[in-house]
Amino acid sequence: MSSLPVRRPTTRWSKKAANLSESTTEVAQSTGTWFPSGAWKQWIPALIWIGVITVESTDMFSSEHTGSVLYVIATRILGPVSPVAFDIWHHYVRKTGHFVGFAVLSYLLFRAWRATLPLRGIGLWSLAWARVSLLMSVMVATLDEWHQTTIASRTGNFADVVLDSSAALAAQLVLWWFLRKRAAYRYPATDQRVTANPED
Repeated sequence: MSSLPVRRPTTRWSKKAANLSESTTEVAQSTGTWFPSGAWKQWIPALIWIGVITVESTDMFSSEHTGSVLYVIATRILGPVSPVAFDIWHHYVRKTGHFVGFAVLSYLLFRAWRATLPLRGIGLWSLAWARVSLLMSVMVATLDEWHQTTIASRTGNFADVVLDSSAALAAQLVLWWFLRKRAAYRYPATDQRVTANPED
């Protein structure tokens, strides 16, 4: 006699297990691989830049030290410079450095998170990548100003935290605009977005 295959009874628990397996598979197919090989390379520039910000937060880059160096350079290039005018110029140079430094950090963190957490079908820009990059930039800015309160020649300033955070937000807005335009230019007819490439 040929044996018939034994069918296991279908219960509500087995149905739930099957549905859970299907949903897990769908999530895996939609999100891709977490932290793919090569993604760590995108963290190197971001970590180096955080190191640069940390060094700039030390006594070596205090207002007195940078001012004395820049004043010598300015007088050699421009001749006699009013100390009052130089102090105003020096102030805005330092604030510009704050803005540019944290805009770059926000951009580098975005690239690192995009490579670490690839989302299939999302494209080159995702709110999740932008949000975590902005949050990390704000944390670095806060720790940077707190660190300066522990140095006699530096002063931590909440206004600088706001300035640095605004720079990080501005960088994310520029990325959002630029990457959406880039995707639309590549695929104007189908409006197809490009999957994020960890090596991009």
